[in-house]
Amino acid sequence: MTKIISISDDAYEELKKLKSGGSFTEVIINLTKEKKKDSIMKFAGVIDDEEGDRMLRKIIKERKIGSRRFK
Repeated sequence: MTKIISISDDAYEELKKLKSGGSFTEVIINLTKEKKKDSIMKFAGVIDDEEGDRMLRKIIKERKIGSRRFK
């Protein structure tokens, strides 16, 4: 089923730039698809234990410095 919609000339030009050989329908569907949320497990193993420990020490240090500012 086809529907007719009205858009501004500016919107049309922006869609046309994104079209690159496909259809306007494909462009609109791609732009409006809900982004799939990545699982946190995707990031498992990204940093090694040594780097993780170094980051944790820095976070703890920065939190201590920050809490001193407000005393």
